[in-house]
Amino acid sequence: MLLFADTAFLLLLALVLDALVGDPRWLWNTVPHPVVLFGKVIEIADQDFNDPAASPRARKIYGAVFLASLVACSLLIGALLEAILRAVPFGEIGIAVIAAIFIAQKSLYEHVAAVRDGLLEGGLAGGRRAVAMIVGRDPQQLDEAGVSRAAIESCAENAADGVTAPTFWFLLLGLPGLIAYKAVNTADSMIGHRTERHEAFGWASARFDDLVNWPAARLCGLAMALTAPLNDGSIKQSLSVMRRDAPKHRSPNAGWPEAAMASVLGLALAGPRAYPGYTVDDPYMNEGGRREATAGDISRALKVFRQAMVLQGVAVAAVAVAVALSA
Repeated sequence: MLLFADTAFLLLLALVLDALVGDPRWLWNTVPHPVVLFGKVIEIADQDFNDPAASPRARKIYGAVFLASLVACSLLIGALLEAILRAVPFGEIGIAVIAAIFIAQKSLYEHVAAVRDGLLEGGLAGGRRAVAMIVGRDPQQLDEAGVSRAAIESCAENAADGVTAPTFWFLLLGLPGLIAYKAVNTADSMIGHRTERHEAFGWASARFDDLVNWPAARLCGLAMALTAPLNDGSIKQSLSVMRRDAPKHRSPNAGWPEAAMASVLGLALAGPRAYPGYTVDDPYMNEGGRREATAGDISRALKVFRQAMVLQGVAVAAVAVAVALSA
């Protein structure tokens, strides 16, 4: 129990460090970010083991074996790092620093804010350039409302898998859980696509990513719904919209924070979207909401994001104190 409380306090320190410092560009311009290293490993595996001449079943097996190896190695690396750091004086601070590296509060805020600033300073062209950095849809087919909605949806979805999920897995399993989660999430982002090349090889990565993000998506949606009174809304209404609309989303997880965000802001999010080469005709989250989102709505979404992350930090602190007192 004391170890769990210690992990919770270290997580709280990591959240504060990330909120204040984020990802310093000078550092990652000097040494590669750990996620970049994951990407290199996944790229090599994709080139060496994803044989287009193999049957879809064989490629699924190759992909599953690779994923299992990636998770096992990540867990081992995390366990060794944590054991070493806990054995040296003040090494636990190093655990918090490593955890902060894998949490994306500040960087997510900055990327979404850049879309708002792009719209305000550079018009539609500026907004399109900025939003292309954070979403996969075709920016040239987006008007100002589409750019704004895309930024808000990215804020909501990435709050879950960029902040809440790594927070959850660190709290549960320490550095091994956090590093393994980021490895899985990176694999999904690189090979977990329904394309001819990756549908079979990346199947295991996509499904496992859905599984490990399942609790965080719902917790993040809950945190966003709880901010409703701070934004002239109703918690009951936001929870109702989230429960009703989240299952309509094509992703088993993204709909929860997106539906909560949509309700708190009074917007209709998701819906039909254009990607390079294809379109999707998805239902709206909070369908009765306003569809003409603006740069001002991006600022409101960032406010909800900040509030939800503060609530998350308070919850972590409460867990740490409660466990410490009961030990």
